[in-house]
Amino acid sequence: MADFARSAHAGVQAQLNRLSMSAIKGDRLGLERIVAVLDRLGRPQDRLPPVFHVAGTNGKGSAVAFLRAALEASGHKVHAFTSPHLVRFNERIRVAGRLIDDETLAALLEEVISAGEGIEPSFFEVAAAAAILAFARTPADACILEVGLGGRLDATNVVERPAVCGIASLGLDHQALLGETLAEIAGEKAAIAKRGVPLVSLSQPPHAEAAIKRVAEAVSAPLLLEGRDWASDATLAPALPGPHQVRNANLAWQMLSAQNDVDVPRAAFLKGIATARWPARMQLLGPGPLTEKLPGRRIWVDGGHNRDASLAIAEAMAPRAPFDLIFALLRNRRISDVLDPLAPLIRLAQVIPINGHDHHDPRDVAAFAQSRSSPRFCYPAFSLDAAIERFATAYADGASDDILIFGSLYLAGEVLAANGELPD
Repeated sequence: MADFARSAHAGVQAQLNRLSMSAIKGDRLGLERIVAVLDRLGRPQDRLPPVFHVAGTNGKGSAVAFLRAALEASGHKVHAFTSPHLVRFNERIRVAGRLIDDETLAALLEEVISAGEGIEPSFFEVAAAAAILAFARTPADACILEVGLGGRLDATNVVERPAVCGIASLGLDHQALLGETLAEIAGEKAAIAKRGVPLVSLSQPPHAEAAIKRVAEAVSAPLLLEGRDWASDATLAPALPGPHQVRNANLAWQMLSAQNDVDVPRAAFLKGIATARWPARMQLLGPGPLTEKLPGRRIWVDGGHNRDASLAIAEAMAPRAPFDLIFALLRNRRISDVLDPLAPLIRLAQVIPINGHDHHDPRDVAAFAQSRSSPRFCYPAFSLDAAIERFATAYADGASDDILIFGSLYLAGEVLAANGELPD
């Protein structure tokens, strides 16, 4: 699946064009290319501030948001590398608390792409190298790296001794690359563990926990497992909605508590998570060009795209049922996995394409849902605008208050751009 980007800045776009022509297409794991590129750049991964390394299937980005908010509430300057971006490539690289500016990004991409000539790094590997180079050159107190895919062979796994590692919720995803079973996937993700470095994990299904324990023991990484070594605090009140975010906030606190390099008082942590932001994770859209077309409706957007994410969102949205749905899904995802948990809560669903990406045909998804009467009313619409227009005229006498837009981070990015809510 292509993972390229566009930019309104001519210099950034020139480098993205260059990258699109040179990078190997599709997901590709392995450390040899990123290590070779970073070697040519002087091994900037050895000059980072204390690193918080986060893996997982669902929730790792939210855990990153809570970590960053807590660290910044304590007065620390924080670097953060996350993926994917929603609207602008810049979102992936936050330098000392601020999104990287276009001029700096253009220069970094040019430097990294040039260093990668003959190595053929992937899009993600170039992004990771650019972030690491930026972080090494700018003073900060902490650095947060979100794993892109897996863990063991992910490009972020070049840091030899992070301050702490964390594992968010695990589920079946990217089986072709990570393994067919949850235990195999857990082993891949747990392999960010380093000797003597605390590894903090949410509780997982038994086979996954067993795999994490084996990896931690093999490298002598102290394992702190939810339910065995620590208990989640159900009283936490993170800004991000949904019961699953309470667990992600607890993971962030336990990671902060397990390391000794950066001090974060409990009061600062609570203040931070109460104001944390992470776009397209149960985000309630504000006033904008899209929401003004549906006055009086609450519109939620979430980028979940697998069964576990859908289950979490169903739990969060259940008090708002019945609600309407705008749905889109990449072709490499199973329709039933993502749609079934939400189906009993939906009144009217519309399926749209994901522009620029290989997606399920809206007609196929609608036919699948109608054949199962789940949800009962599911129709294709061939653009976001068309779906919004249908909702603007449907149920004139008693429309439900809530609309959920769900199924892909690419769709979430399109929605945020359409409403003028660019992540900052």
